[in-house]
Amino acid sequence: MASRSPKQNVRSADVSRRPARTAKKRARPAPAAPAAPAASADEAGSRTLRRGLQLLDAVLAGGAEGVRVIDLCRAAGLERATVHRLLATLVESGYAVRQGRFRYRPGARVAALAAAKAVPNMAVRLQPVLARISAATADAAFAIVREGPLSQCIARQVGTHPVQVLVIQVGTQQPLGVGAAGLALLAALPDAEVEAIIAANAPRLHAYGGMTPERMRILVRATRERGWSVIGNHATRGVLAVGMAVRDPAGAPVAAISVASTLPRMPRERQQLVARTIRESLAQLRWDEV
Repeated sequence: MASRSPKQNVRSADVSRRPARTAKKRARPAPAAPAAPAASADEAGSRTLRRGLQLLDAVLAGGAEGVRVIDLCRAAGLERATVHRLLATLVESGYAVRQGRFRYRPGARVAALAAAKAVPNMAVRLQPVLARISAATADAAFAIVREGPLSQCIARQVGTHPVQVLVIQVGTQQPLGVGAAGLALLAALPDAEVEAIIAANAPRLHAYGGMTPERMRILVRATRERGWSVIGNHATRGVLAVGMAVRDPAGAPVAAISVASTLPRMPRERQQLVARTIRESLAQLRWDEV
């Protein structure tokens, strides 16, 4: 029995040391993740961006007539599935619009960028127009531009009437067409552009006074027939506004102006007066001045 004790002690010591080594191993911090996967993700993202830009260039080269998907595949050197996936993103973002079954052409966002480049400082340019309109009507006047399928307020002028409708702030965005200025600008666009914008905004139109795509089309037709827009109880309940598109010297719609007030203050006769005031103020707009 005595001869076994040393061996048992040794074994006991060996066992006691093993957990220590294991504990020490577990106490080590986990090794950092290898950099290769992160780099690969970055490379994949850059590759997708390059392909998307390459495809956008091909769409732009097709112009207003559009370009076929098969030609986009050849121009970009991409498979059809990849081209369709990238086109879906471009359409969703407003940089491309589908034309017919197999053609795509530049979308509203491209047109907006071109307009912004051609007509800089639009807010500064339109502020004196808003001031004249607001002084004549005593109501608040607003200027908007297009941002893809949306409208964005770029300037406003507060009137002198005791009740001012100021729910729209500079920077506010909403679906193009739910407000009077946006509706006037939407109606000034080509039919294909109008349909693409309505389709892009369709999922959220109901939030604006129960607006629907069909109702929007009816308002667009009425605006074109009348020459100016009028809409109430959609962007803001209890409010009616009159709007008119702003066209550059070449006749392209680049912005829009509206005057908003409460429903009781906007009977038909006053709507016509406001529209005439906007038209006369826009006639004084000088495009050769900033």
